[in-house]
Amino acid sequence: MHAANIQDAEGAWDLLKRLKLLYCWLRVIFADSSYNRRAVLLACFLLGLRLIVVHRITGMPGFIVLPRRWVVERTLGWLGRWRRLSKDYEELPEVSEAMVTLAMIRLMVHRLIHPNRKRLPGPMRLATGCPQQCCYR
Repeated sequence: MHAANIQDAEGAWDLLKRLKLLYCWLRVIFADSSYNRRAVLLACFLLGLRLIVVHRITGMPGFIVLPRRWVVERTLGWLGRWRRLSKDYEELPEVSEAMVTLAMIRLMVHRLIHPNRKRLPGPMRLATGCPQQCCYR
């Protein structure tokens, strides 16, 4: 987390430095084209990371599934189903970070308990106790 007036590419050095300390096995970073800047490339070089920039295919109109980009979009979709993360309710970023951690813990526990099930169960309607008609992936 950094201030809103700092561009993501400019804050990449601090983020990558913290990530490298936490995950020393990390070798490859996937990023979109906004991270294709000298500061990010230098940070990756100094930290011993390989930066793979995923570019949008030029001349292709509409939505295109980009390599490795769908992983981020899918994860954000999972987090958006967690009620406390659907909107920005929290005042402190630490609380939002804790909610993301809890949401991912729930997802991992569900996968451990039900290894063959592809979808999380839907939220229950309060009045009837019946599952809603939406599907989760």
